[in-house]
Amino acid sequence: MNTGAAAGHNFGLRDEIKTYWSARAATFDQSPGHEIFSEEERQAWHNLIIRHLARGEGRHALDLACGTGVISHLMDDLGYKVTGLDWAEPMLERARAKAKTRGRAIEFRIADAENTMEPDESYDVVVTRHLVWTLVDPRQAFAEWLRVLKPGGTLLVVDGDFVNLSMAERVVKTAAELLQQLGLTKADQVPAPAGMAEIHNRILSQVHFSEGARAEDVAALIQNTGFANVTVDTDLKAIYRAQSKHLSYLKGLSRGLQHRYAIVARKPSRDL
Repeated sequence: MNTGAAAGHNFGLRDEIKTYWSARAATFDQSPGHEIFSEEERQAWHNLIIRHLARGEGRHALDLACGTGVISHLMDDLGYKVTGLDWAEPMLERARAKAKTRGRAIEFRIADAENTMEPDESYDVVVTRHLVWTLVDPRQAFAEWLRVLKPGGTLLVVDGDFVNLSMAERVVKTAAELLQQLGLTKADQVPAPAGMAEIHNRILSQVHFSEGARAEDVAALIQNTGFANVTVDTDLKAIYRAQSKHLSYLKGLSRGLQHRYAIVARKPSRDL
């Protein structure tokens, strides 16, 4: 894995990831799958969180790579005391503005998800969404998340393999792209700034999960870090069914075919 500086510059992979997400901030909330566009989807997320974490009842939750605060707000809905961390300041600016508009007492701070600088054993829950694929050193990241969790605390990772496509996904994706090129359908996602696709692919080629973040591989790394009771939940259909209503038929179908999952793990309690 190449994590060195870009040619001629003291600008490494982590800097490029930070710059990429900073540039994506302006339009991030305009795309299905980023922000939530219906109460149906909101309820589906709530159900997933309750299924694995229960309601907050004042417990402390850390939302890593929080972006514009979408997951932070879902956790706040359910009674968690939420802190969101992200290292892209433009994302945090939007997260803070959103929380202020909605009257939410969520704290947002700039920090690296792989080295949070948070105190030991300070959170009941750590949650991430679509962060794992960008991790430069997942072993270090998972060890960091274990450190900040209280004994008996829970980690919830929501992610997917967006690199390896099944035959069905490839067929549907190709058909969707062809119809869009012919002008028969419109783009579902708000276009990213120019050059972002190239930067995305360059980042993906260098991160740990460059060949795809398969659930079994991520779960194994989490368990090897010291987490216990690691389980994989692939029943996220309600979420993606709700999202698909804001996508074209083929794009919605493709989303439902992707390898997406939630991984739940617990920090072992101290021996009595």
